Amino acid sequence: MNQQAEALLKQYFNQLKYEKRASEHTLKSYRRDLHQLHLYCQQHQKQHWSALSHTDIRSFLATRHRHGLSAKSLQRELSAIRSFFNFLCKIAALPLNPANGIRAPKAGRKLPKAIDVDQISGLLDQKTDDPLEIRDLAMFELFYSSGLRLSELVALNLVDIDVSVGSLRIRSGKGNKARDLPVGKKAIRALQRWFELRQGFASAAEQAVFISIRGKRLGNRSVQLRLQRWCLKIGLPEHIHPHMLRHSFASHLLESSRDLRAVQELLGHSNISTTQIYTHLDFQHLANIYDQTHPRAKKKLQTL
Repeated sequence: MNQQAEALLKQYFNQLKYEKRASEHTLKSYRRDLHQLHLYCQQHQKQHWSALSHTDIRSFLATRHRHGLSAKSLQRELSAIRSFFNFLCKIAALPLNPANGIRAPKAGRKLPKAIDVDQISGLLDQKTDDPLEIRDLAMFELFYSSGLRLSELVALNLVDIDVSVGSLRIRSGKGNKARDLPVGKKAIRALQRWFELRQGFASAAEQAVFISIRGKRLGNRSVQLRLQRWCLKIGLPEHIHPHMLRHSFASHLLESSRDLRAVQELLGHSNISTTQIYTHLDFQHLANIYDQTHPRAKKKLQTL
């Protein structure tokens, strides 16, 4: 493609990053998706984005589908393309968006797999004196206690958690949305155990809640591997990943409370249809749902 087309693509990503304040995850996904369209343009001697027609976009998606791309991935790519062309129309680089009116195949909506309450207890009610396992249990408790995404957990800083009142703040959730969440008593106790040990690993400047043995913030992959290792150690037969703990949080609250709106707010879903994949339930009021219904928040703690 010519230099002007390349410059427009760069301008678009600058706008996403600095004006829209898109997350790194979003930027990475959009770059990957638009790179595929860029390759298509090169293969078909398209020198500028204005050379792409409605038919070209359909042809591109059909080619991606023949290469085995799932319906969900096609929807994501089409969303990235439509967003990019909307930007080009906005700055008058294009008269019309060639992606408008095109629909990707519908993806089937599968119910997320949840772990039952007994399995959760087997996972979390384990005794250990190993400092890293104490840290791990605090992470796993927090996943299930507050329904966190993996990216939200690893981004937590000390200032984001208030153990005295049992709450935490997600400063930049999906879509850069902040939200405040309750933290159950079991998770508070697990965090307090970890905080007693954390100072032996972290430097004064490190603000991450969960850190490695080297004193650095844990990454997503490290958390996934630690959960996998813990499940193997305690003999859980199935593969459990962090998002399953979030799914279990949502499913167990819905089973007990029948309050879809409350769970939507706790999960940080912008659209309630996303929450509805768990089940179809009546709406009730949010107040006191968490303390009344969450399996690990409503139990009284035993004194140490």
